[in-house]
Amino acid sequence: MRKRGRLMAYWLMKSEPSSYGWNDLVRDGATEWDGVRNNAARLHLKAMKADDEAFLYHSMTDKAVVGIIRVVREAQPDPKDADWVTVRVEPVRPLEQPVTLAAIKAAPTLAKMELIRQSRLSVAPVRPQEWQAVLAMAGAQCNSDA
Repeated sequence: MRKRGRLMAYWLMKSEPSSYGWNDLVRDGATEWDGVRNNAARLHLKAMKADDEAFLYHSMTDKAVVGIIRVVREAQPDPKDADWVTVRVEPVRPLEQPVTLAAIKAAPTLAKMELIRQSRLSVAPVRPQEWQAVLAMAGAQCNSDA
């Protein structure tokens, strides 16, 4: 998909729902995605552009993709530690049905998804075909602007 003349990138961002989950993001309307303390995840945050979209994945208890979020401001130094970065995100919409980690692992088309390959990474890229597959599994329309 193209946004403002460029190909839009897709991501997966993990959060423990007991710390900050989908309902918290909807309540707040937007948030700084901070607290990432992994070099690979930091590189992914730095690569994000405004209007990129990400799956919000509830880790630990739910272990499921629960919604779509949008990057509204690109990376800037984390005020708590300038060696790290934050991005600002807002909710787009919940998925019609959460897509569990078990369902993702069972889908042959998602075997190379970073969520499976690098399971401890809190921010990871999602290939366009993986994005579409997860949306289809959730019963969502393929165009997240719908």
